[in-house]
Amino acid sequence: MATMTTMASGMMMTATMTTTEPAGRPPRLRRLAGDVRLRILASYVILLAFALLISVLLVRQALLVRLDDRVDRDLAQEVQEFRRLAGGTDPRTGMPFGTDVRRIFTVYLGRNVPGRGEQLLAVPRRGLARYRAAESADVRIADAYIDRWRALTETEQGELTTAAGDARYTAVPLVLEGRPRGSFVVAHFTAGERGEVDEAVQIVAVVSAAVLLLGSIVAFVIAGRVLAPLREFRDAARSVSGSDMTRRIGVHGSDELADVGRSFNRMLDRLEFAFSSQRDFIRDISHELRTPIAVIRGHLELLAEGGAAGSGERGRALELVTGELERMSGFVDDLLLLAKTEQPDFLRLETVSLRDLCEEIVANARGLADRDWRLGADSPRSIVADPQRLTQAVLNLVRNAVEHTEEGDTIEIGTSVGGERAAVWVRDTGPGIAPSEQQRVFERFERGRARRPGYEGSGLGLAIVRAIAEAHGGRVRLDSRLGDGARFTIELPVEGPLGGETVS
Repeated sequence: MATMTTMASGMMMTATMTTTEPAGRPPRLRRLAGDVRLRILASYVILLAFALLISVLLVRQALLVRLDDRVDRDLAQEVQEFRRLAGGTDPRTGMPFGTDVRRIFTVYLGRNVPGRGEQLLAVPRRGLARYRAAESADVRIADAYIDRWRALTETEQGELTTAAGDARYTAVPLVLEGRPRGSFVVAHFTAGERGEVDEAVQIVAVVSAAVLLLGSIVAFVIAGRVLAPLREFRDAARSVSGSDMTRRIGVHGSDELADVGRSFNRMLDRLEFAFSSQRDFIRDISHELRTPIAVIRGHLELLAEGGAAGSGERGRALELVTGELERMSGFVDDLLLLAKTEQPDFLRLETVSLRDLCEEIVANARGLADRDWRLGADSPRSIVADPQRLTQAVLNLVRNAVEHTEEGDTIEIGTSVGGERAAVWVRDTGPGIAPSEQQRVFERFERGRARRPGYEGSGLGLAIVRAIAEAHGGRVRLDSRLGDGARFTIELPVEGPLGGETVS
């Protein structure tokens, strides 16, 4: 009782620990954190948002680079046109300009129309500076820049700051007859165009946000469909119990999840078979043990009550009890043997001579019953096998043949080797086995209907034979017809089971 109380307390403690919620964390957040669908969605949204952010930044940088390149081309074009004009002729007289600086500036400013954001300045060495500008660039430039450009001797490029914003400029000295006579300056104000770039980037950002939202919704739906098989796995796993293991998953397609679904269904098939076998095993064991236990209990009660007063009766009762206990002990040994067949150390492989094995088995079998024992074909070959287990399997076949034959019937034991397979067989001239029973006789606790009256075998002999053969990498084959006896053949690989080790 104390042990049961302790176990119950432990189970209650385990249940309490399992259902107790950690403090400080809302249950809904725990469910969200454990939802694979939301984790996948969060990863996708973060990745998509990062990609869209990088895209927006790259678009903005690309637009600004294109703007700067265009401004540079416009500045270079204006400078080139001014130089061409200064080295040409006056359109009014058809003669070269010579040193007439004022005329060069007047013609150029009169003929050239500034582009958007451009300002053209004519800065003579003496006198007032003149300019012509687009509406967006009509701004006064500081006198400090003008004074520096008057004495300019080399081409200068840079940026200047004005009330209308920053501007990029190129200043070219006007050199006539080897002397600087002034400068021509073209300035480009990019504030308006940069504002347009920012507006375009904002539009791209809004579109990206819409794409992110739409992509998140689509990803949520797709993730749900992709994870639907996993939810089926969960539901199937929850529904599986020892009493109901019929739930299976609907598998469609040939992708990885479909392969997992098929593997899961195969696992459930194996579990269902194992549970079914376990239930049948327990039922059969209880059935097999009920009779000897009842016999033993009855005789022990009879002895306790003094019902068997004579020493002869007590001796017979004790003999019967001893016999039943021996039968139960053999039954338990057979069960333990079957349980060990799945263990890696079940077999101890050696090189076994088939001829010696066959002769030894025939010699041992002669003492079992009065039968016409015969030695069939005996191969001189050797195989790799566990001699003890193989002898045990063949003797089980011999006992089975004895139990299904009468005095004077023939039982033949033989061996042969063909190719990479060796065979050890036991043939009898008994009543044979019906086709409907030939597969069933190898099951645990199954007994053939043609056995001799009074036979009380455990029904495990042929199951042990099959288990030993399969442990060697072989099989058992039955050939029988009603009224024509039966032949049980153990077929084994000559080189032993795959992966087995030979013991010297």
